[in-house]
Amino acid sequence: MILGRMLRPVIHRTAILLLTLLMAAPVMAETGAEPLIIAHRGASGERPEHTLAAYERAIDQGADYIEPDLVLTRDGVLVARHENEIGGTTDVADHPEFAARKATRTIDGQQVTGWFTEDFTLAELRTLRARERLAALRPANSRFNDLYPIPTFEEILKLVRAKEAETGRRIGVYPETKHPSYFAGIGLPHQAPLLALLSQYGYQTEADPVFIQSFEVGNLKALRAATRLRLIQLVDGEGGPADAPGTTYADMMTTRGLEQIADYADGIGPPTAMVLAPEGPTGLVDRAHQAGLQVHVWTLRMENSFLPTAFQRPDDPQGRGDFAGYARAVAGTGVDGMFSDFPRQAREALKPAP
Repeated sequence: MILGRMLRPVIHRTAILLLTLLMAAPVMAETGAEPLIIAHRGASGERPEHTLAAYERAIDQGADYIEPDLVLTRDGVLVARHENEIGGTTDVADHPEFAARKATRTIDGQQVTGWFTEDFTLAELRTLRARERLAALRPANSRFNDLYPIPTFEEILKLVRAKEAETGRRIGVYPETKHPSYFAGIGLPHQAPLLALLSQYGYQTEADPVFIQSFEVGNLKALRAATRLRLIQLVDGEGGPADAPGTTYADMMTTRGLEQIADYADGIGPPTAMVLAPEGPTGLVDRAHQAGLQVHVWTLRMENSFLPTAFQRPDDPQGRGDFAGYARAVAGTGVDGMFSDFPRQAREALKPAP
């Protein structure tokens, strides 16, 4: 029985790779040449995150996939925001007509105060404009404040299709369902509108360039029963899934835990520190691969404050470290994909030396 469970995900993953080759999936990385470059919230190191400008810049820089985090409006439309609380990523606080919408909610067990997408219709959100979330670290991005609206997921898919027609290459989409049990609990589940839009734009099987990701477990299992699209179980260095009290991410990364994930997902998404410790690779990548799972790590950023000590450069006038060295070290662990705010620089870091 144990051998059968181990072989099933391996066979499943092999079939996916063969189909990917046959159907000209977007990049060579999925055949083992080098890790996928996944544009984290778009090219968010150079434009305000989760804007069409950030996604288009990432595509133009050669990202294999773009990553929209998805939340819902009051009228059930999927839009791209890192969180459903939008006080720090839009100009909503400057709109007196929405002052009374400020509220305190409990999200995944934590109290959060601000403005929430589920309290706005899409038409109301259209009156807001995006702002740089990390203004202190990325002041140059602030010059783009108030230029871009909040995009819908459908607009992102239209952009991808347009850029595919322009460039002649496949471009992957890597949506994350944000707080899915919370949204389901208020009558706004992700699954139906997410799968409907993906199907409408031609994404239906494991051969299509799509990964759906979540830090929760229940919605991934429900998605597995409803779709053949590939699924990624996100994990963190501490805590556990919001919808599975008593389960820790650490337990999920054991050999047994990885085998259980392989029953419903195609890969895991851990933070980089879980695959590369100061003393070297942790062995997680090998264990995941043995379970038939891909490994896509998050998030590679250029700023010193996000880099391990060994790759920081305290004297750099831009506050940036040895990003290229770190990207190569992470890639050296054998990961299948890397999320980065800087897709162009991540791609260049992995190019063979002349």
